[in-house]
Amino acid sequence: MTIHFIGAGPGAADLITVRGRDLIARCPVCLHAGSLVAPEILGWCPPGARIVDTAPLDLDAIMAECSAAHEAGQDVARLHSGDLSIWSALAEQTRRLDRLGIPYTVTPGVPAFAAAAAVLRQELTVPEVAQSVVLTRVSGRASAMPERERLAAFAATGATLALHLSIHVVEGIVAELTPFYGADCPVAVVFRATWPDERVLTGTLATIAAGVAAAGLERTALILVGPALGAQDFRESALYSTDYDRRFRPTGANRSGPVP
Repeated sequence: MTIHFIGAGPGAADLITVRGRDLIARCPVCLHAGSLVAPEILGWCPPGARIVDTAPLDLDAIMAECSAAHEAGQDVARLHSGDLSIWSALAEQTRRLDRLGIPYTVTPGVPAFAAAAAVLRQELTVPEVAQSVVLTRVSGRASAMPERERLAAFAATGATLALHLSIHVVEGIVAELTPFYGADCPVAVVFRATWPDERVLTGTLATIAAGVAAAGLERTALILVGPALGAQDFRESALYSTDYDRRFRPTGANRSGPVP
């Protein structure tokens, strides 16, 4: 048997990979992260599947479910929201599975920051404005931030910031970022991206905290900050320029035959 860790995406059931959907359909056991995974996804489980909401379980109880399935020779679909590469608790689970000798696979999912950008119809990297995206958060009860990963250090780069799990301290974030980006820097807050109750707030560092307070947003929201969000007067990239020589579209001077 195998434990299949599957990124279930940001919310909407159809934002899961085909591989993830097919794995769910053939696993007799499904462990899912409660309200963070769309209930429609659980409808893909095979008839008679054991479906367990892991929200009220601690790590020992989750591993007990995995061990029981292993002993019974049953594959497990282990569903997490978003993508497994960030803030998924994947590392602590796979470390234990390695110790137990239980095999596992990892299937990626659509991350929250990508879903939020799609909701905004916004590219987060704009030529000569911002070419980096920093995915970060603030310290919380579950885990503290390493000392070197301070928000101010990331802000000093001028990159687009995608702040997860931080909406509850938006006023402090504004205070820390304003000296680097300026009060008029664009900000977007996307609450439950791609869910039916999705909400979007836009503003600037000067106005966003008041908007969040008025909307009563306290969790499950992503904050995007950076000049790329409002950029209009920027240089087009050379990628599609008529005089940009590339392998699949050579310029006239280097053209030796038809372009595929």
